[in-house]
Amino acid sequence: MTRFTWQKSSFSTNGVECVEVARTPEAVLIRESEAPGRVLTTTPARLRGLVKTLKAESQSTPPGV
Repeated sequence: MTRFTWQKSSFSTNGVECVEVARTPEAVLIRESEAPGRVLTTTPARLRGLVKTLKAESQSTPPGV
């Protein structure tokens, strides 16, 4: 079994409700700390695209909507 080095989000609160990320040469792995057996795998390019889209949407959406 391959072991990954997982990094917790800087937005986590006291180590609970965390998003954790690990990298391989070909992929980025994402999991929730409360369900570590479920892992989302994507490419770095696709993750960058998702983050870019989310940032753009959050800047164009008024607060509370």
